[in-house]
Amino acid sequence: MSIEQCLNKDIFRVVSEVAHDRGVKAFVIGGYVRDAILGRACNDIDIVVEGSGIDFAGSVGERLGKPVHYFKNFGTAMLRYKGDEIEFVGARKESYRRESRKPIVENGTLRDDQLRRDFTINALAFSLQKEDFGSLVDPFGGMEDLKNGIIRTPLDPETTYSDDPLRMLRAVRFAAKLSTAELAFRIVPESLEAMSRMVDRLSILSMERITEELNKMLLCVKPSIAFCLLEQTGLLKWILPELCALKGVETVEGRGHKENFSHTMMVLDNVAAFDPGAQKLWLRWAALLHDIGKPASKRYDPKLGWTFHGHDVIGSKMVPSIFNRLKLPIEASKYVRKLVWLHLRPIALVDEGVTDSAVRRLLFDASDEIDDLMLLCKADVTSKNPAKVARIRSNFALVESKLKEVEEKDRIRNFKNPITGEFVMKTYGLEPCREIGLLKERVKEAILDGIIENDFDSACAYMRSIAGEFGLKEVL
Repeated sequence: MSIEQCLNKDIFRVVSEVAHDRGVKAFVIGGYVRDAILGRACNDIDIVVEGSGIDFAGSVGERLGKPVHYFKNFGTAMLRYKGDEIEFVGARKESYRRESRKPIVENGTLRDDQLRRDFTINALAFSLQKEDFGSLVDPFGGMEDLKNGIIRTPLDPETTYSDDPLRMLRAVRFAAKLSTAELAFRIVPESLEAMSRMVDRLSILSMERITEELNKMLLCVKPSIAFCLLEQTGLLKWILPELCALKGVETVEGRGHKENFSHTMMVLDNVAAFDPGAQKLWLRWAALLHDIGKPASKRYDPKLGWTFHGHDVIGSKMVPSIFNRLKLPIEASKYVRKLVWLHLRPIALVDEGVTDSAVRRLLFDASDEIDDLMLLCKADVTSKNPAKVARIRSNFALVESKLKEVEEKDRIRNFKNPITGEFVMKTYGLEPCREIGLLKERVKEAILDGIIENDFDSACAYMRSIAGEFGLKEVL
């Protein structure tokens, strides 16, 4: 979409008319302008007014016949119109106390407002005045920075990041979000150096704001760009030290192991490639954390070399505490923990033989997450040997075929034991006791091993055949 097309919206015409009638200046600024220049679609529009943004929004809403939502504590107002979300704010200048990221706000000019922006590429503005409608206001060279893929602060980076340390994470996110195959965006060296010096400033941020940025990074087309920058600047060690522990290669007797941080980044990008619509945030978290247990499980065996036995179990146990610390949802934690725990199982099926029994157990354990688990396992294939990759993926195709076959035949996904505790108690005249659980477990194992069919009649007959082993007799 061209710049002319981006400005060819009724909302801009109305804003221009209201600005003329009220005798004030209005501009569209920030991300919408940046994305218009880059040819990206954007439905979030920021209008800055040299005057009261709230009063101005009221006039626009009245002219459009649209309700306006006011946020007087922040001095902003918002309305929705034809699929766009338009936010209005008065031009302002800001100053900060060191212990807080909440600014002291004063009325200001457009230039004051542009100075307070995080990056030059986000300080770009289009005039909405009738006399110069659509002209670019670019006091800090943001247009040139966009052209060259540069992320730079309008002020000294230390000042910008000290005022609001969330901007350090935003710099990383924009580097990942805006990068393409044709143009990689990079953060200027002085900004990277300032970020490395100011890691501790993250302490004034709420964890919710930090994880919001992490989630946005994970949903980028190539999220590894963001996490490599976080590691490079030391921000990752403050946020996710468990991931930093994957970095590096240890060598004993001339034998080294895989560099697990780089491998994790490749797996994360592979999952992102399988999710072009950016719908699977928690699968991307599972990719990020799938090998998190390797540092704790790493051992050197003179015969075998480096091993990481049990890293799947160790890693799965680490997930809840990581999610709790990052204030991420409990249900998402359960999903990620399950995928980390199971991520070795499909490839183990290939190595050990794809039996019906093994497939039933995988379906039982994975349940509704089986499809995402298979995506994660495919993404985990990062060998540089094309023949090896082709062989492994061919084996995965075999596993998937077997999964479908067993699922259709045995209905194991979302398995529920045909035999309930209430039925056992009624049949044998029992109060709640240990034997009930043992009996149900034997029935479940018999179904998963293919000894009996997954239906009530088969399960009931089997239960009766083994009840004597537990000293149980039916109540007449």
